[in-house]
Order: sequence, then C-alpha cells, then structure tokens
Amino acid sequence: MGEIKEGTWVEIKNILLRPEDRSNRLPDDTKKVSYEMRARGYLLEDTNVNDQADIKTLSGRIITGELVEENPGYNHGYGPPVMELLDIGEEEKKILENK
Repeated sequence: MGEIKEGTWVEIKNILLRPEDRSNRLPDDTKKVSYEMRARGYLLEDTNVNDQADIKTLSGRIITGELVEENPGYNHGYGPPVMELLDIGEEEKKILENK
C-alpha cells in the first residue's frame, strides 16, 4: 500500500501499556497482550501505513499514532441474539397494560 493522502479517513493506534507494564491482577490471557488505543479521524498530511501520523478526530482533537488503515470499516458485532431477551419489550407492555 502506498502513501495515503491528506484528508483521508484513517485509523491509528498507540500502545498505551506493554504486557510487562500491565497489572498483575488481570487475567492471564489479558495481561499477555498490550493495552492499545485506536482512534479514527482525517489524516493531516500524506503518510504511509505503519508510519507515525497525525489525525484530526470528529471531535476536533489532534492525535498522533501509527497509521494502520485507510477508510476503516466497522467489523464488530455483539454476537448472536439472546433468545430470552427478544420478547422482553412485548412482555413488559402486557404487564404495564394490566396494571
């Protein structure tokens, strides 16, 4: 991937705590990995992926970090639905109507 142009929507990351700096009170699988910050914003100058970059977030903050992605998408989820919770709203309406 080549140089990404100023003004492009990007994602950066910063390592806030390395594994050796994390609390001993954390679960083993958690303390084995770095504590990382990710932020998205508009690139303030032409930069290559994996280089340090400055971005301006939607809230107007200027943040510096390692440029990791151009035009990042959303790929998170909340897992499958919890079937027991799907009907709670309707059940609540029925309860309230009968009061």
